[in-house]
Amino acid sequence: MKLLRYGPPGAEKPGILDSEGQIRSLEGIVADLSGEFLSDRWMQHLATLDTARLPRVPGHPRIGACVGHVPKFLCIGLNYADHAAETGASVPAEPVVFSKCTSALCGPFDAVEIPPRSAKTAWEVELGVVSGKRAKRITREEALSHVAGYCVVNDLSERAFQLEGTGQWVKGKSHDTFGPIGPWLVTRDEVPEPQNLHLWLEVDGKRDQDGNTRTMVFGVAHLVSYLSQFFTLLPGDVISTGTPPGVGLGQKPPVYLRAGQVMRLGIDGLGEQRQTTFQGV
Repeated sequence: MKLLRYGPPGAEKPGILDSEGQIRSLEGIVADLSGEFLSDRWMQHLATLDTARLPRVPGHPRIGACVGHVPKFLCIGLNYADHAAETGASVPAEPVVFSKCTSALCGPFDAVEIPPRSAKTAWEVELGVVSGKRAKRITREEALSHVAGYCVVNDLSERAFQLEGTGQWVKGKSHDTFGPIGPWLVTRDEVPEPQNLHLWLEVDGKRDQDGNTRTMVFGVAHLVSYLSQFFTLLPGDVISTGTPPGVGLGQKPPVYLRAGQVMRLGIDGLGEQRQTTFQGV
């Protein structure tokens, strides 16, 4: 299934994509694509629905973030060996974990704001993993059964804020609009092998990133299990699993976003995003 949330920011409604690519409403069936409604029980219930009998959503509504009320937005750094090399970093011995503030979340087609003091805002296409149930100290063998589904993430970053001051990466990763997710939450039954997904990103038509999740240093099962050793994963937690090479920081000379540019990015089977940048004041 391809699940989504549509409508104005802060007032999104749950929906599902039918076989013809039309949005059908899930209002009255689930309150939102969040919390308990991401559990196996609810996913199995939704799978039994005849989407052709659900109300058709008219027009072309805004698509919001594909998960609502996200408890934690977790990210993995330097998780592709060739990306680590392009940034001059060593391949980590264990996952590099950091957070983005959930206020960074936005829809996959929303405009992206370049912060007022920014000179080094950049892109990162990533596979997003959405937790479907509580996970505490689980094994790798159990890990994928705790996943509700997968989505496209653009892990936007302001590199000067992230790397050139003191403190943690979070302040360079968390500006408003720096976390587009979606368009769809694709349920795990449609992604039997998360370690063989093609992912790509273009800026103004130039393909900067072109990779595959099979080259991750730490795969999805490893990451879900690893994170659960340190804190409890909750339904609706989003894990952004790292980016392949082609980021602006790794180019010679480095390349960063300017106002008015267009990013397109996607992952096979999970859909595409498109964002236009604008200058914040």
